Amino acid sequence: MWQRLSFRTQLFLPLGLSFLAALAMGGVLLQVFASGQLADENQPGRRATQAVAVALNTSLSASDHPRKMLDAFVNSLGTSSDIQFRPLDAGPAPSVREGLRDVQGVPQWFVDLIAIPDIEAASPVIIDGKRVGDIVFVPDLSADLFEKWIGLLALAGLVAVLMVLTGTIAYLFARSALRPLRDLGAGLTRIRCGDYATPIPVAGPPEIRRGCEEANALAATLAQLSQDNRDLLRRLVSLQDNERRDLARELHDELGPLLFSIRAGTIALSEASPQMGHLGNSVQELMLSVEALQQTNRRILDRLRPLYIEELGLEASVQTLLRNFRGQAPHIGLSATIDPDLDGIDGPLAHTVYRVIQEALTNVLRHAAAHEAHVEAAISGNALTVEVSDDGGGFPADNVFGRGLTGMHERVRALSGSLSLLRADERTYVRCRLPVGEFRDEPISG
Repeated sequence: MWQRLSFRTQLFLPLGLSFLAALAMGGVLLQVFASGQLADENQPGRRATQAVAVALNTSLSASDHPRKMLDAFVNSLGTSSDIQFRPLDAGPAPSVREGLRDVQGVPQWFVDLIAIPDIEAASPVIIDGKRVGDIVFVPDLSADLFEKWIGLLALAGLVAVLMVLTGTIAYLFARSALRPLRDLGAGLTRIRCGDYATPIPVAGPPEIRRGCEEANALAATLAQLSQDNRDLLRRLVSLQDNERRDLARELHDELGPLLFSIRAGTIALSEASPQMGHLGNSVQELMLSVEALQQTNRRILDRLRPLYIEELGLEASVQTLLRNFRGQAPHIGLSATIDPDLDGIDGPLAHTVYRVIQEALTNVLRHAAAHEAHVEAAISGNALTVEVSDDGGGFPADNVFGRGLTGMHERVRALSGSLSLLRADERTYVRCRLPVGEFRDEPISG
């Protein structure tokens, strides 16, 4: 539960609880020590009451008119003194707590909260050996309670001021620390997604600043490694294309003439001996085999090295590839939208676009069991997008990229592009996006 709270909540909640605990502790201490303090403060009044009673009884016993002396003494006390004379027939005196009702400026709950000690005192007054009343001490605690109420308010005000001050400092600290942390988190997310160019702002406390600097250094290292990896992939792709070109040249220059020679010899043999019986059938079978070998050789040459790109351009080469697909798979309805501006693309980019479309259509023909397919290739701004979709059965969940598409993915990565395979609306999509500015008209190194 605590881990789910935000940093600000984790910071402010203990501070607020600590201040409230301090206020509650102050109230408890006030209640605990107020009773003893009130008793100590009124102890001199209790002793004075006893001394007054002793002196009064001494004077009354020595006086010829003790009643008149007692009356004069009572009149001299007045009504505001804490020491009063209570005749026997006056009944019990009101308690100290009963006299604290509606104390001005002090709420009643605070009065009820204070434990009022037993501070009343009573000393008998004797005339002619008879008790005629008591000298009682009933102090007025209103001023004392008001003083303690003001002390509690001062404590609460101090706690509130400290809470606001500490909260303001904590808020400013949290803001100064959380903003760099948010920037650091966003920067790490960008790094995870492959964006190494946007630096993380270096701000906040020294610990967070060091973290931001280390993250920026990590991004720079990853950017350099990514660039080195792309350069290496481009060199590998270039080497693969060169090997394919050399192998295609060997097949074309060596195997092509041999097959043509066999075909020509077979035709000459057939024409020289028109009546050969069963041998004629063998010659015809040999002719068919030679034609199949020649078609297979052309198909292998086309996969190794699409020579149409250099001769006809990328757009015409793709159109030729689509026509060949329609001839091989007449049961699949193929539609296409090919941008004529593709002829402005050459080099590794053109070969990659051609091979992505070629490999995607090969998968449609071999594995998709589709009835309809669509090819789209277009240039928009500085990006070239290719999309091949079909209504087939899709791809296994545990085998997103096959061997062919894995090779295409490496070629696309070498050109700083992206290749994705997804399933949506009962269709399978192969989508490729490539930057064109850096690789337009770039030749393949040989």
